Amino acid sequence: MFNAPPIPRLGYDHIFPDPKEAMEEGLLAYGGDLNPDRVLTAYRKGIFPWFNPGDPILWWSPNPRALLFPKQFKCSRSLRRTLRNKPHDIYFDRNFEAVIRHCSTVPREDQDGSWITKEMINTYLLLHQRGFAHSVEIYMDNQLVGGLYGVSIGSAFFGESMFTLRRDASKMAFYYLCEFAKIHGFDYIDCQMPTPHLESLGAVAVERDDFLDLLEISNFKRSVLGDWQEAWEGQKDAD
Repeated sequence: MFNAPPIPRLGYDHIFPDPKEAMEEGLLAYGGDLNPDRVLTAYRKGIFPWFNPGDPILWWSPNPRALLFPKQFKCSRSLRRTLRNKPHDIYFDRNFEAVIRHCSTVPREDQDGSWITKEMINTYLLLHQRGFAHSVEIYMDNQLVGGLYGVSIGSAFFGESMFTLRRDASKMAFYYLCEFAKIHGFDYIDCQMPTPHLESLGAVAVERDDFLDLLEISNFKRSVLGDWQEAWEGQKDAD
């Protein structure tokens, strides 16, 4: 009988196993903590934390990886109509905490509870304060109705989660994220695991080895740190 190799347990340092050694479904290691520096190290190596409340911290590097190249975003006719006809405002980093808390509480189909724990929220709030984590927010009638958040390192954006309170609001946030990414020269948006929904927006499945090659390049490119609203407004003024 075949015995699967043991899953490595992380120690106090921020050293991770080679992501190419992950199990078939992508599980690479467990343990450690969610110290922001450890989490940034993980992203730079193509690894991210994902676990259920009460479980040990699990670290993943799936194969294949879902990537969306900004110029390949698929804007459907219905989404174009929504963008054109529904009055809305777009902001970046206006209320990051509200976005991540909505992502942790808004019910989702086929999902019982949320993996966005209090500990995860605290870590990403710290990353936001340090200029690495960002939110894209859609407002209608001065109310936050949809958005997404993730981490930016080099010329890559690592998407984490999105929510919607009105039809198409999260897709609108994704559209504006791609517009921002095109303006500022981002290579790709990491969507982690392929799903039909992501594929409908233009994401493609990329072999892990190819993704890691892209990541090695994007890690060393110029990043957009700090308040993204300033970067967005500055570009609009330039135009």
